[in-house]
Amino acid sequence: MRLMWVMALGAVLVLAQAMAATARGMPESFADLAEQVSPSVVNITTSTTVETSAGPGPQLPDGSPFEDFFRDFMDPNGDQPRQRRSQALGSGFVISEDGFIVTNNHVIEKADQITIEFFSGKELEATVVGTDPKTDIALLKVESDQPLPFVPFGDSDLARVGDWVMAVGNPLGQGFSVSAGIVSARNRALSGTYDDFIQTDAAINRGNSGGPLFNTDGQVIGVNTAILSPNGGSIGIGFSMASNVVTNVVDQLKEFGETRRGWLGVRIQDVTPDVAEAIGLESASGALVTDVPEGPAKEGGILSGDVIMSFDGTDVADTRELVRMVGNSAVGTSVRVVVFREGKTQTLKITLGRRETAENAVPAVQPVPQEEPQETDVLGMTLTPITDEMRAQLELPDGMEGLVVANVDESSAAYEKGLRAGDVITEAGQQKVSAVAEFQDRIGEAKEAGRKSLLLLIRRQGEPRFVAISIDEE
Repeated sequence: MRLMWVMALGAVLVLAQAMAATARGMPESFADLAEQVSPSVVNITTSTTVETSAGPGPQLPDGSPFEDFFRDFMDPNGDQPRQRRSQALGSGFVISEDGFIVTNNHVIEKADQITIEFFSGKELEATVVGTDPKTDIALLKVESDQPLPFVPFGDSDLARVGDWVMAVGNPLGQGFSVSAGIVSARNRALSGTYDDFIQTDAAINRGNSGGPLFNTDGQVIGVNTAILSPNGGSIGIGFSMASNVVTNVVDQLKEFGETRRGWLGVRIQDVTPDVAEAIGLESASGALVTDVPEGPAKEGGILSGDVIMSFDGTDVADTRELVRMVGNSAVGTSVRVVVFREGKTQTLKITLGRRETAENAVPAVQPVPQEEPQETDVLGMTLTPITDEMRAQLELPDGMEGLVVANVDESSAAYEKGLRAGDVITEAGQQKVSAVAEFQDRIGEAKEAGRKSLLLLIRRQGEPRFVAISIDEE
């Protein structure tokens, strides 16, 4: 009797756990979801014309069985290149009944023929509406006599680590394959400026690229883009570009056939704790402006040395976040930018330009400056003022003033912070310096203010960067 009671209690506990799991959103099966979304997921086959290598073929004896084989790739003389077709496979998904399809840019890049295969087996040729290599997104279009089944985008910002997700695609050419897992991490960055990847352990392999990552409501919250693997196969670390990035890109590609991202016009770097201490900032957050070339920021009053704390009403955590916020803003938008300057905040109004236009006008990088004779040792650096002769030798811009770093003691804090011979110090303590005496005055002022480090603005190969170095050893 007691045994039966224990067994009954165990059954009740198992049932209770199952009900709790269901209440938490854990699906008993993905079958209904897979059946619901599969008609909207497509296989993509691309075809590209490539040339085989030119040059004479191998010398074969008359009557060799390999003669026909090599004749397929060369002319009868064996010295002319031939064209052949190269094929690649990928995935995608339909986002509207009139035939717009989203995939990865790398799936269709350089293709001269794109074939879309639907779950029903129907095939249609697709044209490219537009691409965005920065987020690896492409928008395609097919013409269909009948409305196509499509899937909606969801809000990727609502996805939580641990949520169930399902990937559908064409892995290794197998076609319409489903895998499930969870959101392993959020806001991952790989190498792109606008990266915002959802990491998942749902199996993703070659051929899954461009396919959708679904939440349990059947909404697309990511586009499967990349995997991390030592062997080229899935090891449970896959990356899907977040839908909130994708939808912004798709809307622009649909409207303009290209992206039109906002441009602030500043060079920036992250605020480190020592930089924050050097300028009197309470926390190491925001984006430190290292240079302000001609553009919207300069016209709006932003200065080198400002820390951008807020953009269009949203706090800025770091440079990556600022770049994404600006890029997601419409060209021509007027925004309020809050900066930290000389111990207090200021609000500036900036009208954004277009990043793509600005990128086409970026000047060439300056040649690497060479070392010059030593003069004065300060903070482990040998410094010398810029002369006209030195400006010509180092190919520095006309009018640039500052101190050239001729040498750096490898045991100094300056060396540890990355300063090297050939760097040019143009500011110290957010004030311009052109003489060693001025540099030493900035050190004294920082000590009087109770600071342990001094903020330097250096230029290397034409690129500006702020560095905070310790002044305790002076």
